[in-house]
Amino acid sequence: MTMAAEGVDLFIPKVYDIVWSLIILLIVAAFFYKFFLPKFQSIFDERAAKIEGGIAKAEQAQKDADEAKKKYQAQLSTARVEASKIRDDARAEASHIIADARSRAETEAAQITANAQRSLESQQQKAMVSLKGEVGTLATSLAEKILGSELKDSAVQSDMIDQMISDMEQGENK
Repeated sequence: MTMAAEGVDLFIPKVYDIVWSLIILLIVAAFFYKFFLPKFQSIFDERAAKIEGGIAKAEQAQKDADEAKKKYQAQLSTARVEASKIRDDARAEASHIIADARSRAETEAAQITANAQRSLESQQQKAMVSLKGEVGTLATSLAEKILGSELKDSAVQSDMIDQMISDMEQGENK
């Protein structure tokens, strides 16, 4: 009968088991190295390239976004400057329009005043002519009553009327 291994000998394999296990391990390792490792490596490289490409695309997108933001800010500042210029031009034009309207109104007011003044002067002259006629008639009839006779000489009548009118004008001026 054989004696069974006891103790530590149970855990230590025989030499032929170690040799055959190493041979099979080397064959499996060579098979993996030859067939599976290149496929895994290509898949890993492909994924790394995709990741790097994604990072590059993200960086490019960030650059594009920054450039777009700069363009937007430049356009915005240009638009603000143009809006300010338009606003200033509108204010200047409004003040010019107001000044023109004021000037036209003043001109029209001056014309209306001048027309009114001419009308008043014309009416005053008409009133003076009418008044001279009436005063002359009244003066002649008064003189006839005072003198008791008719004044037939027109030169005398005219001198008397002129004298009375000048006396009246001097009375008004005082």
